[in-house]
Amino acid sequence: MSTDAIVLLKDDHKQIRKLFRDFENAGENALKTKGRIVEAIIETLTVHTYLENECMYPEVRKRVPELEDDVLESYEEHHVADVLCVELAAMKPEDERFDAKTTVLIENVSHHIEEEEDEWFPQVREALGRKELQEIGARMLEMRKDAPRRPSQPSALKKTIDAVLA
Repeated sequence: MSTDAIVLLKDDHKQIRKLFRDFENAGENALKTKGRIVEAIIETLTVHTYLENECMYPEVRKRVPELEDDVLESYEEHHVADVLCVELAAMKPEDERFDAKTTVLIENVSHHIEEEEDEWFPQVREALGRKELQEIGARMLEMRKDAPRRPSQPSALKKTIDAVLA
């Protein structure tokens, strides 16, 4: 298994995209299925954004200062996703806005993933190289073990509050 931070994040992105497709293909009345899929989306995004916010982004800010604006934009995009996840976690699949809110989350996160993979990751890879990305990735793998799985967990809430107050 690779410890390259970008490879790890792209693997997360593949898993997230699959969950998005599963939701979109579930069918209008598949409430239980959609509820399970959204729970998986929330958990996967909570872990993923935690790792990026607490490890990848601070390291890139420190090591590649010219990408500061991109990092700040990514923090804000994560904040929007965090807020939607908190709201979805409190909803039931039969709620009137459940599908609409999930669709907005999917659209926002899909845009964020495209920007990261098409623009940001190549710049980070060029600036940092394999060894540094492996060091960051190894740290992310360690952090993943204790990463929050629900937006209501204290470490996830701290991340959301920090984004609001920063």
